[in-house]
Amino acid sequence: QVQLVESGGGLVQAGGSLRLSCAASGRTISTYVMAWFRQAPGKEREFVAAITRSGGSTYYADSVKGRFTISRDNAKNTVYLQMNSLKSEDTAVYYCAAEPGWITSRTTNGYTYWGQGTQVTVSS
Repeated sequence: QVQLVESGGGLVQAGGSLRLSCAASGRTISTYVMAWFRQAPGKEREFVAAITRSGGSTYYADSVKGRFTISRDNAKNTVYLQMNSLKSEDTAVYYCAAEPGWITSRTTNGYTYWGQGTQVTVSS
């Protein structure tokens, strides 16, 4: 199985940028669909972005489309989330998720492996 560790979170002013990383170990992620989710206080965990095994296709929640970019480096066993033009409503714990196979899901049920999360706080 794969272990996931997120990093790169922190405090940023509105309009700023952050780059999250998700480092995988235990298995190569080249056979996994990868995704980012987030969970704000008092809210359910929600889909942010997903990327296919090769990186050839990406998917985004409407709320982040045009501002966030998901990418992967299979050689480094790492997935990234570049977040630009951050807003206060982007404040949440961000989680990396992985699922073996081909299916790209926008729901938490579609992913078996999860990291512990990294906090992103955007001040207005």
